[in-house]
Amino acid sequence: MKRAVKRPAKKPVRKGKGSAASGGALRAAERDSVPRYLQIATALRRRIGEGLWAVGRPIAPVAELKDEFQAARVTVRHAIKILEDEGLLRSHQGSGTYVERLPAEDRWLRLTADWRGLVEPIEGHVLKLLPGAGPVAPQVGAAEGRPAAGYAYLKSLQYRGREPFCLARVHVDAALHRKAPARFRKRVALAVLLELLGADVGRARMGFRVGTADAALQARLRLPLGAPTVEARCVVADRAGVVRYVGEFTYPADLVHFDVALAGPPTQD
Repeated sequence: MKRAVKRPAKKPVRKGKGSAASGGALRAAERDSVPRYLQIATALRRRIGEGLWAVGRPIAPVAELKDEFQAARVTVRHAIKILEDEGLLRSHQGSGTYVERLPAEDRWLRLTADWRGLVEPIEGHVLKLLPGAGPVAPQVGAAEGRPAAGYAYLKSLQYRGREPFCLARVHVDAALHRKAPARFRKRVALAVLLELLGADVGRARMGFRVGTADAALQARLRLPLGAPTVEARCVVADRAGVVRYVGEFTYPADLVHFDVALAGPPTQD
């Protein structure tokens, strides 16, 4: 009579740190839905603007860029074609791809400390309103003023040409919004607000901080996951201290230039 042989139970396989890290990297890659060729085009455009490749000089060969970005040759060529269509690059068969010109400054948003300098650059933005309800009222600090009785919420993606330039989340005093709802749908809200308030503008505050693109931002602004962004918050109150406007904006960091006039050096007594 044969005796049954008891086999030792298999020990569960534990995932090491390397496996967890690989899984995290895979999940991050799955979330990164921005086409690879757009990511590469953005990186190349930035390098041209920073002067890494001078006008009239060749950029790195496709084979070198393919290895650097770990992308297929056709993907790199697609990115280069985008910059050729923008007039930044020109390919010469047999000799490579050359810088034709620098990126135009009108791609950049110059953030200044005066009304005219702030509104003029964004006046021409094309708005695409986004669906979905937002917060009923904005967060208003004691130093910013008193909240209005009610607010209208506007969320939009702003474009310059075909390029998404800014994600805007705006609260406008509901009483002001009712005066010109069509204008607020078609134009930048801050410009419409200043037209409606006129001389009743009391004070305004604007703050900035550097952030990074999350999964929602990377899809809307065509950014790589984790790419640097500039987040701006603008608060406008009337002369009575009522906050009539709160705008929160997110821009790709490489499209923003700060231009702030500084006071002269202190005088010595």
